[in-house]
Amino acid sequence: MTVIAMTQEMATLGRDVAAGVAAALHLRLVRHELGDAVADRLNVGKSLIRRMRDGKAGWFEKREVDPSTFAVYAAEQVFDLAREGNVLIRGWGAAYLLHQVSHVPCIRVCAPLAPRVKWLMERLQTDDESLARDEIERSDSAHAARIRRNFDVAIGDPLLYDLVLNTGRISVESCVEQVINLTRRPEFQPTEASLAQLSNLALAARVQAALRANPEAVDIHVTADVDGGAVTLRGTVMTEQEKKLAPKIVRGVAGVRSVANRLRVLSGAKIFPSDVA
Repeated sequence: MTVIAMTQEMATLGRDVAAGVAAALHLRLVRHELGDAVADRLNVGKSLIRRMRDGKAGWFEKREVDPSTFAVYAAEQVFDLAREGNVLIRGWGAAYLLHQVSHVPCIRVCAPLAPRVKWLMERLQTDDESLARDEIERSDSAHAARIRRNFDVAIGDPLLYDLVLNTGRISVESCVEQVINLTRRPEFQPTEASLAQLSNLALAARVQAALRANPEAVDIHVTADVDGGAVTLRGTVMTEQEKKLAPKIVRGVAGVRSVANRLRVLSGAKIFPSDVA
């Protein structure tokens, strides 16, 4: 039932650390596959999702994907993968989403800029230092903006992680060993409480994804509190129709046993023609 969440930052050798840990512990290593699943949910090209994550998508391309919907579907995938277990999820906000689950070690692999530039130049087989530096800085900027927008945190905050590894000073082999040792510690063994917490978070993510996937509910933004299959919807909606629609959609989500509707209709709300066009 091992689950590891690791950050994804360009040219930090995180890819090599993740591959070494996954091989040693016989874990499924997930990165691009998660993005492909999100692309399918959004009905857009897989390459577009990759360009968006790398900060390479143009203004017109970005209009094809709503950032909040993207985040909702990505969270759904992360939690479902974690529930399956025996997986190392690299990137996709997994370290921030799964930090709430006590048995999941959340790892950040980082490095100073200078060695990152050198490593990227080697991988690109180029002597253009400015090209490599620009690639890293663009990727870092896009990554930091996405994490702040989706989770309201700064990517460099050490309190978000259980282990921070600097590959500018520590070899990949040593990093792999440190992560493996951490997973074997008693603090990171699944408990009944931690597994229940993961199940609740996964179901809450599926509820949010179901609401976002329904064209009539795409503008409904509410909180779903989950406790063992019992869902309580809280928040404010614009109309009585939305108040009735939300629980109806949620009851159809696999794993939901009951729905308590605590939604409130915004008093005096008006829908203008632009809202319904």
